[in-house]
This record gives sequence, C-alpha cells and structure tokens, in this order.
Amino acid sequence: MAGTELGQALRRWRDRTAPDTAGLPVGGRRRAAGLRREELALLAGISVDYVTRLEQGRASNPSGQIVEALARALRLSQDERGYLFRLAGLAPPGPDTVPGYLTPSVQRLLDRLVDTPVGVSDAAWTLLLANPMYAALMGDPTGWRGFERNGVWRNFMGASTRVRHTPEETRTFQSALVSELRTTALRYPADPHLRLLISELRAHSERFAELWDTGSVGRVESSRKTIEHPQVGVLTLDCDVLSVAGSDLHLLVYTARPGTEDADRLKLLSVLGTQTLVG
Repeated sequence: MAGTELGQALRRWRDRTAPDTAGLPVGGRRRAAGLRREELALLAGISVDYVTRLEQGRASNPSGQIVEALARALRLSQDERGYLFRLAGLAPPGPDTVPGYLTPSVQRLLDRLVDTPVGVSDAAWTLLLANPMYAALMGDPTGWRGFERNGVWRNFMGASTRVRHTPEETRTFQSALVSELRTTALRYPADPHLRLLISELRAHSERFAELWDTGSVGRVESSRKTIEHPQVGVLTLDCDVLSVAGSDLHLLVYTARPGTEDADRLKLLSVLGTQTLVG
C-alpha cells in the first residue's frame, strides 16, 4: 500500500509541475501540461526506469538522497517534502542533518538568473541544483551520483574540472574547503551522510586527512576563477559564494566584468552552451 501511495503522489506532483516552472524548455506537442517521466528523471538525476518503478509501486524504498532530489525536482513545499519522506518509509531530515531543501525564494532567484551561471550547494558542498548556464559553463552535472556531486570530494579525489588553479591557489582553496567542512560537521554532528563523506575522504586522500587533522575552521570566500571552456575558450570570472540565511545553502554565482572579453565569451556561452544541453 505504501508503495502505491508513493507512486500516486509522485504522479500527481509530476502532472502538476509545468516544464517551464522547472527550468526546462517548452516545445513540441505535449499530451499533458506536467513533466514527462524522462524530464523528472533528468531533473532528479535518476534513471527513467527507476521513476517508472516508483510510480508503479515496484520500487518503494528510495534512499533519502533520491527522495530529496525528487522533492527538489517537483518543487515540493516543506510539508509535501516531509510527506514524501514518510511515504518512502523515512524520517524527514531533522535539525541535526545538513539541510537540502530549496526555499521558494531561492528557486525563484534561479528562475530569473537565466543568463548567469548559478549552482546551489548545501552546507557540505554537495551540489543540489544547477541552472542551464552553470551546466554549460562547468559541465553538465546531471550524470553525477553520490559523492560525485560533492565539491570537496571532487576536489580531493581528482575529478575532472574546467577550473584552472595554480599550485598555490589549489592549496589555499583545499584548505578553505576542509575548514568549512569541519565547521559544517560541528553544526550537524548527527548527519550520517556527512560523517561517511569525511570518513571516506580521510581514508582515500592523504592531503584531506592532513588538512583535517589541523583542526582549522572557516569558510570558502568569494574569488576569481579561471575556467577553460571547450567551446568559448578561457574565461576569468568572479565567483561569489552567497549564503542563504535560515537554510544554510550556498549560491555559487559566476559573473564577468562588463566590457571585457570574458563578458563577451559568457554571452556567447549563453547561446552555444545551453543549445548543446537542450538539443
């Protein structure tokens, strides 16, 4: 019965979510106004087959990460999100776990910044949502799974990136990441996913373990980033890290100084890059 109720709720919410409100292009003939299954799968970063099995009641125990991703993709309210967690047989995240809820105001902000690369991460630097311009600039993150979505993990485990750092910049940035992760761990000591992330990083990265053992706390500051893009070339952009009061979210906003070649390349990317993503 729980699996059936879960599937019914997902279908109901999918049917009411218009593609344009979810940041997807609208085109062609559609049988319904809501999201298609493949669109929900894309937004949540899961397979179409898994969405189908959930809706049909053939899969009834999704993980907390998948439930959170579905709630964001469907733009559920806080109460609806809690209901979805309970339908999945899970307790909604409490005050001791890293928040992953995108407030309506943050969602509206992303909807309006269509020409600006913006990514939203939680307090542990796990990427929750990226607008099309962010994906065009930094690479499409929809295929990332698990720890691959975490910025600290990607930085220390050698994941590919378009950002180019000098050795000194790398050391400074890594130190800041670890310092902020420790600060987050102090705020959310009961979060099992965060504890596992730290344990795995300590086990697999000597550099992370070395920095972690210093005990430093702090935060990642705004900076300038040099990004090597395969289509438009090298861009040097301001990367502002904005904190959302009350939700502990990070907004990573990339902008170019007006009148520069970087601004021209970013404008070109708004045409070329997003066409590639939706084509």
